[in-house]
Amino acid sequence: MAASRALNTFRLPPLPTIGEIIKLFRLQAAKQLSQNFLLDLRLTDKIVRKAGNLTNAYVYEVGPGPGGITRSILNANVAELLVVEKDSRFIPGLQMLSDAAPGKLRIVHGDVLTFKIEKAFPESLKRQWEDDPPNVHIIGNLPFNVSTPLIIKWLENVSQRDGPFAYGRTQMTLTFQKEVAERLAATTGSRQRSRLSVMAQYLCHVQHVFTIPGRAFVPKPEVSLCSFVSLCQNSGFNGIPAPRRTNQEIVSRVSSSVQMVDVGVVHFTPLTLPRIEQPFQLVEKVVQNAFQFRRKYCHRGLGMLFPEARRLECTGQLLQLADVDPTLRPSQLSVSHFKSLCDVYRKMCDEDPHLFAYNFREELRKNKCKNQDTG
Repeated sequence: MAASRALNTFRLPPLPTIGEIIKLFRLQAAKQLSQNFLLDLRLTDKIVRKAGNLTNAYVYEVGPGPGGITRSILNANVAELLVVEKDSRFIPGLQMLSDAAPGKLRIVHGDVLTFKIEKAFPESLKRQWEDDPPNVHIIGNLPFNVSTPLIIKWLENVSQRDGPFAYGRTQMTLTFQKEVAERLAATTGSRQRSRLSVMAQYLCHVQHVFTIPGRAFVPKPEVSLCSFVSLCQNSGFNGIPAPRRTNQEIVSRVSSSVQMVDVGVVHFTPLTLPRIEQPFQLVEKVVQNAFQFRRKYCHRGLGMLFPEARRLECTGQLLQLADVDPTLRPSQLSVSHFKSLCDVYRKMCDEDPHLFAYNFREELRKNKCKNQDTG
């Protein structure tokens, strides 16, 4: 029996290291694509272990780059690995991996934001939503510039049970900037609590499983803080005018405001029943409005759901019927609070068919144009 298991276990043959692949194909991380390479295979192995048991699984890897996580997935004895890579420079290195793992690795040169995965794997893998998750996994070291729009897109897919979730409750193990990872998993009342926290947690069980130091990546992931410098230069801080500075002083301050960041690995398992049973777009609208004034009482942001002429009355009605304290901060609102708010808002939209289409920014724009015309 042990000999049979050994025969069925796949391991990649000796290959050039990821660092050697980068040199061989003269690969450089593209800053405009937020690319950061993870070269330490002990860390890529740890990411893959956090995805769970991948034996005979079908895995969809997002943005494999030079193939560090790809190697760890293949060594986990998967049935098939599908990788989608937008940057054509990485295809030859991935093809080398494909040649070393015959029949295991399928490479698609395309954009993960538009790729249709729902027909990529066998129909036999599909499970009923109430069943255990299917033997399909999504794993990826996400570029920072696409991580938030991509997870929002996939959360909408979870709510509609389509895309990668046409197979059932497909599990995801993904990397994010540490701050984003903390927001995704943040509990009610915590400093990191945000729109992402609620949108992820009403649909999924979310775990921030571990953190990777930024120094483990090549190049080290960085974020720019120059917008704060610009604000100080133009407007001052707390109403105090900023002193005039030379261009040289400004440049030196901007260059010193680039900061290395760590990376968080987050695991998502879709819930059998969403904690808010309303359309995704409705939930997103309520949550977005609540958090747009995150330091103020929640009634301030929620009021923006309603036209100015009826704002005070409708906001009071919403909060009263939902039994939500108007003096809570947005970060203090639990998913249960948002469920009540969304349920009441849905009823109000049913009674007024034009309410859901209302956009307070559009009303502000029209009022501004009207004032300019009369002036």
